[in-house]
Amino acid sequence: MNSVAIQSVIQQAGRIIVKVGSSLVTNEGRGLDHEAIARWAAQISALRALGKEVVLVSSGAIAEGMLRLGFASRPHDIHELQACAACGQMGLAQIYESSFKAYGVKTAQVLLTHADLADRERYLNARATLTTLLRLGVVPIINENDTVVTDEIKFGDNDTLGALVANLIEADALVILTDQRGLYSADPRKDRSAYLIERAQAGDASLEAMAGGAGSNIGSGGMLTKVLAARRAARSGAHTVIAWGREPEVLTRLAAGEAIGTELNAPTTRLTARRQWMVDHLHTAGEVVLDAGAVQKLTQEGKSLLPIGVVAVKGEFGRGQLITCVSEAGKPVARGLTSYTSSEVRRIMRHSSHEIEAILGYIEGPELLHRDNLVLL
Repeated sequence: MNSVAIQSVIQQAGRIIVKVGSSLVTNEGRGLDHEAIARWAAQISALRALGKEVVLVSSGAIAEGMLRLGFASRPHDIHELQACAACGQMGLAQIYESSFKAYGVKTAQVLLTHADLADRERYLNARATLTTLLRLGVVPIINENDTVVTDEIKFGDNDTLGALVANLIEADALVILTDQRGLYSADPRKDRSAYLIERAQAGDASLEAMAGGAGSNIGSGGMLTKVLAARRAARSGAHTVIAWGREPEVLTRLAAGEAIGTELNAPTTRLTARRQWMVDHLHTAGEVVLDAGAVQKLTQEGKSLLPIGVVAVKGEFGRGQLITCVSEAGKPVARGLTSYTSSEVRRIMRHSSHEIEAILGYIEGPELLHRDNLVLL
């Protein structure tokens, strides 16, 4: 890889998200790895000394809680998982606090759920809190609030959470530290001809095929979640590096411009903050199915969505809620803030805009989704 390329990603990055996985934090599930955490604290402190702002997204609470509560494998019961998270989060916060204190660096614990980012006001509050902490010289340590979330509102894994935080505070780079040296062309454990992908474009569909399936039984992610996280982070312009977490001085060497692991570059264009918020939702209130003409109007002509282009409505939603537009084949096309409720859309779909008032007795506007309130996927 050209080392100059890495310089533009990490060396020149002013704001960096660092994500460390469960297997690294807990030494493959054997308990919190104090030495490894101390090394990352030292490296992040060194990055701060270079003038960089760093946010740490750390897994490990559930894995540490499993150890404390005597679980031999990750439990499936949601309440047992939440109990593990509650117990493990205590130890995780304590060790990070003491590790960074050795370098005179203050830390703050921030626990997030998808609901915090799905609601616009809470999203802005979370953004303001994190940027204020960074301005005050604090290293925020973020984890999903596993003690209260359910499957319906989970981020799913901390790779996704890291990407969403990168979007939230418009970070320049996301560094995902994992138990592998990067993304390979195939599973190196099964294919001896597999080679390391040193550099690629985030969002390249071929990368998902290379990434394969699940990772260890300690965490909830795998290489595929990291590739998808890089694609998500790229929407706000953040580049991603996937590297082995036990590589000596990995963060400081990346900051010095060394090529380590896999670099997934973001395209030059980025979404506006409002559109980024719409894309960052993992769940929307409902769906509308569009005919081919409406899909073309949205994707090729940059038009608003009119009721006449809707052929079906799925779910229940209110005015102003975020909904997904899908093609008749089920492919997501766009997201937007709806001007009408689901029951209203069912009445006016397949009708032209000038018929809305006659059907409903009132009109909120000719568009179901105005182009200023939608984003293409």
